Amino acid sequence: MAKFDYDMVVIGGGAAGLTAASGAGQLGARTLLIENEPLLGGDCLHYGCVPSKTLIASAKIYHQLQNTSKYGLPEISIPSVDFKEISGRIKRVKNIIQKHDSVERFNSLGVEVAFGSPVFTSEHTLEIGGRRIQARKILVATGSTAAVPEIEGLSAAGFITNKEIFSLETLPDSLIVLGAGAIAMEMAQAFSRLGSKVIVIQRSGQILSKEDRDMADIIMQAMEEEGVTFLLNSRIVRVEKNGTRKKVVIEQAGEEQVVEAAEILVALGRKVNTEALGLDAINLKYSSRGIYVDSRQRTNHRHIFAAGDVTGGYQFTHAAGYEAGIVVSNAIFNLPRKADFTWMPWCTYTSPELASIGLNEKAAKKAGIEYTLWTEEFSSNDRALAEEEPGGSIKLLLNSKGKPLGVQIIGAHAGELLSEWVAVVNSGMKMSTLAGAIHPYPTLSEINKRVVGSIFSKKIFSDTTRKALAFIFRYQGSSVKNDI
Repeated sequence: MAKFDYDMVVIGGGAAGLTAASGAGQLGARTLLIENEPLLGGDCLHYGCVPSKTLIASAKIYHQLQNTSKYGLPEISIPSVDFKEISGRIKRVKNIIQKHDSVERFNSLGVEVAFGSPVFTSEHTLEIGGRRIQARKILVATGSTAAVPEIEGLSAAGFITNKEIFSLETLPDSLIVLGAGAIAMEMAQAFSRLGSKVIVIQRSGQILSKEDRDMADIIMQAMEEEGVTFLLNSRIVRVEKNGTRKKVVIEQAGEEQVVEAAEILVALGRKVNTEALGLDAINLKYSSRGIYVDSRQRTNHRHIFAAGDVTGGYQFTHAAGYEAGIVVSNAIFNLPRKADFTWMPWCTYTSPELASIGLNEKAAKKAGIEYTLWTEEFSSNDRALAEEEPGGSIKLLLNSKGKPLGVQIIGAHAGELLSEWVAVVNSGMKMSTLAGAIHPYPTLSEINKRVVGSIFSKKIFSDTTRKALAFIFRYQGSSVKNDI
């Protein structure tokens, strides 16, 4: 009789778990995938990436209809938003994608799927619904949920998180957003564009605090112009219920101020899902920030792995998928593959978008790394002007050897534009190759070529080069004469 029931047990049916389970199953490992929610797909499909980008797309179209005069078109009168229709569209999109994350599909890949809440009873043993399971390798990929802080009166007054916001019955006439991270900013702008009066409350003096201040301020200015109110450097004192309305009392510069809205969105970060797994029973090391893993995604028990949000690292779907690939290499192939997050890209899907890869100025300064900065403005890009999207820029940080340290792009389709840099930095491509590459005209992607071209232009068209050419070819200089 086999010692183990399964070669691989994956706990969690989100991005990391699905990637690892499908890989292990297709490679012939006897694999069990366990999910405690009724459907596979995780937070990304049901309460995160998919519904948020679907909502943002609807809000963008509605916003454009309200601003047709910008494009030389007649102004039109449009009715108010029926949020049930938007919620319905979000549900339709999720249902299409859900087929890809169905039990039937994973069964076809050789993966058994079970639903419930597993608990560790030993380092190789799990119990779920009275069933005892022994596994050779185990992956914990239970993700994260919205963190709800202890604020006086918040629970009594009521609030929503990313788990409820996409299925609202009606559009709130006003919305207070607690927090100013990526989720908070995306939702604040989307609901403002759809017709809600939005107020953002942030403890620090900057939105998107991990980003460079100049880039974050561009987004804040754009949102302010659209009607969003920002209350920075604000401490939340308490929350009160006022009939059907909700009041948030804040403190700014030692003075209290009250703001009121129909609904409160809590977007103050994420809490890792480690409760009820029985991790203490097997002495698996973790904290409130996540499960501790090494560069091979292994916990302190080498046959137990963790990936995705539950590790407390990069909380992106693409990061979870990447980490799951590391797990498959180590757990199934037994290859000592290590995770490398040097070139982890990310994007905030506001308008304008803000996309980054590598180090920004803030991170480079904190690390004490010297760099040179090269920039190019969207206002110099013909396609951006044609599409009425001149706001934004690209920042390229180079080290002392002229190699990229990082790239930040703020502007229309920044996430798509960053993809070229994903290829450049991961392949070790020379800057001269990108500078000499032919890009179609007119496209926004020309901005990537232009920022690199400016580096070589400074060298090519220098006084030293001009003097050398004059000596070699006896050039006479400019043919333009200035009359005085």
